[in-house]
Amino acid sequence: MPTEPTRLVVLTGGPGSGKSTVIDRLRQAGFACSAEAGRAIIRDQVAIDGPALPWRDHGLFAELMLCWELRSYRLAEARAGTVFFDRGLPDVVGYLRVAGRPVPEHIRVAAQRFRYHRRVFVAPPWPEIYARDTERGQSFAEAVRTHESMVETYSEFGYELVPLPLSSVEDRVRFVTEQVGARPAQ
Repeated sequence: MPTEPTRLVVLTGGPGSGKSTVIDRLRQAGFACSAEAGRAIIRDQVAIDGPALPWRDHGLFAELMLCWELRSYRLAEARAGTVFFDRGLPDVVGYLRVAGRPVPEHIRVAAQRFRYHRRVFVAPPWPEIYARDTERGQSFAEAVRTHESMVETYSEFGYELVPLPLSSVEDRVRFVTEQVGARPAQ
């Protein structure tokens, strides 16, 4: 198994579970953070009426997510200090599984080869904060299925899953940074 970069930390889970809010707060605290691929791709594809939308072409959407995550990974490698990811390469595998699509071998290889911190933080489904928006059209039941797929997928790739507490954003940020001993780059 490839060497595990301990400064590259993933937050994953189903949509609407608060992980992007935690990432935003980590960014405000001075940490380097990678944006979520799916939301950015949806925004861009809607803006240009592109074909790579999850409701138009699951495979093409997954390929763009793969490209985004690989680029984010390479950019993070070049940075100093801890870098937090709003999802990672195994999320592409989990997405395809939720969509009922086959996972191409090159996507599986990417998820195996490009490693993150052994501890992956999973935001559990949280009905009290879940809300649909212009980029999140899934029902809460679909969000739960996505969460389950991410748990299964990251476990399969050998990561230790650490559930985020259902608590304030500040508590979640403190929990994550203490678990990995993270400090912002100077």
